[in-house]
Amino acid sequence: MQLILDLVVAVEPDFDNYVAGPNAEAVASLRSFAAGATRDAVMYLWGEPGSGRTHLLRSAAKANPGLVSADDVDDLDEPAQQGLFAAINAAREGAPPVLAAGSRPPAQLALREDLRTRLAWGLVYQLKPLSDAEKALHLRAEAARRGLRLPDEVVGYLLTRLPRDLPSLNSVLDALDRYSLAAKRPVTLPLVREALERKFR
Repeated sequence: MQLILDLVVAVEPDFDNYVAGPNAEAVASLRSFAAGATRDAVMYLWGEPGSGRTHLLRSAAKANPGLVSADDVDDLDEPAQQGLFAAINAAREGAPPVLAAGSRPPAQLALREDLRTRLAWGLVYQLKPLSDAEKALHLRAEAARRGLRLPDEVVGYLLTRLPRDLPSLNSVLDALDRYSLAAKRPVTLPLVREALERKFR
């Protein structure tokens, strides 16, 4: 059974706290795009849930408040599709650039044909999810930054028993840090189980 923890307020997304992993090229390109350092008027990111699409869109909007952004374009209704279509056309004429994201490449989106075409006009990047090994490295690095040591069995437990997206894992790590300090005990598998049992008792 998976447990969902809402133990801390999520950290505000920005480029510096996005774990790029295999997406370093996409993130570098997006940074340039958000800074207005490219000639492209449109950028489209796609990837499965948990790949960080929303995190990156919010990071780009924070870096460039004038940016037009559209997340989850797969779910846009007809009026919203028309609005995005118009924004892309305007961006090509000098209006603010458009950043969009969805779960599929442009050609596979269930959208009107002219919008699919326009989303493919600019930069298109697939965001790949982190591997479990990369998530484990991230957890150990984040734990070390907090002054914690995570035994391998704890890392394995967190990656198999809890939601594996990074915001959830970071929230759990914050909670375990506080629990460990309050209990004056190191983070061990028994402590992790105890903390989760208390949370859901």
